[in-house]
Amino acid sequence: MAHIIWSNDLSVGIEIIDSQHKRIVDYLNELDDARLKHSRDVVGGVIEDLIDYTQSHFGFEETLMEEAGYPYVNAHKKIHELFIRRINEYHDRFKLGDDVTEELHRTLTNWLVNHIKREDNDYSSVVQLHTAKGKVDLEPETSGWLGGALKRFFGKKK
Repeated sequence: MAHIIWSNDLSVGIEIIDSQHKRIVDYLNELDDARLKHSRDVVGGVIEDLIDYTQSHFGFEETLMEEAGYPYVNAHKKIHELFIRRINEYHDRFKLGDDVTEELHRTLTNWLVNHIKREDNDYSSVVQLHTAKGKVDLEPETSGWLGGALKRFFGKKK
């Protein structure tokens, strides 16, 4: 495993979503560090953070897609559900004493490359078009829809 650096080919073109996706890169790098240091505590922390991340990020992303009228939102939700289930399985195995570090790293790398580059890029144009029509304000500093969604999902405006 090696550290991964965020690159523009991973961008969906929506700044708030890209900043959330960058957390996956951080998790991958934390796992790589944990492997090198043989730190079970760090791996456990990453898994706990991933559980929180998936709940908040996926909920936020799905709400954004629904608000924009993305036609494949239900299929996208199913993909998210499968990923959540997989992370919970890693959590359960980890609690039983399994070393899931490398397998989790592979899963996150595949998720980063396949899901973000493909499925998330599919909804991006719909959300951006919706934004261009003035129906969704993607400036988190404002009190518009996104500001409210940020507060609802993350406890505060960015």
